[in-house]
Amino acid sequence: MAEFTLYCFAQSGNAYKAALMLNLCGADWRPRFVDYFNGETRTPEFRRINPMGEVPVLEHGTRRLSQSAVILDYLAQHFGKFGWSNDDERREILRWLLFDNHKLTSYTATLRFMLALARTGETEVTAFLRQRSRTALGILNDHLATNDFALGGRPTIADISMCGYLFWPDEIGISWTGEFQHIGRWLDRIAALPGCVHPYKLMPGHPLPGRS
Repeated sequence: MAEFTLYCFAQSGNAYKAALMLNLCGADWRPRFVDYFNGETRTPEFRRINPMGEVPVLEHGTRRLSQSAVILDYLAQHFGKFGWSNDDERREILRWLLFDNHKLTSYTATLRFMLALARTGETEVTAFLRQRSRTALGILNDHLATNDFALGGRPTIADISMCGYLFWPDEIGISWTGEFQHIGRWLDRIAALPGCVHPYKLMPGHPLPGRS
């Protein structure tokens, strides 16, 4: 039996953050597929696992953790990898984690969901989300113009969190060349880390039935 169980599905960038961290750390883990698109997260059974009705959920021994940033923080401390070396670095990681959850993932993930999964087409809502997403991406891109990773020369859970929804540029409708070229190079550096696997290959549930 695997040491870690991760409740996840392939289309979830938040679940990918946790899955990628587990893989990069060489953890003994198994994915537990959550059938989100057929309503599993709304069932009483799943709400007993996570009352928030979301993935990821990580089980490790008697612990059950939810919210990707909490899981990343826990795994960084458990494995002693991709974390902080002092209190200043921990606060800097926390700053980027909060930025990601509030400014980057929040808009980018919702935009992708509407365009690629709900297939709403372009609307006033997607136009708003795209502008907010591009603003956050611009902040990250400017930072990466002079830094290989969020904290400078080495990857941390801040990078693992922020990249969670960015390996699907076609589904977001964006390019990592030109305006956002520094993000593109940063994603290449992350992809080159031993253990990095694309979300559609790392977690179960792709492709969705009836979709290529």
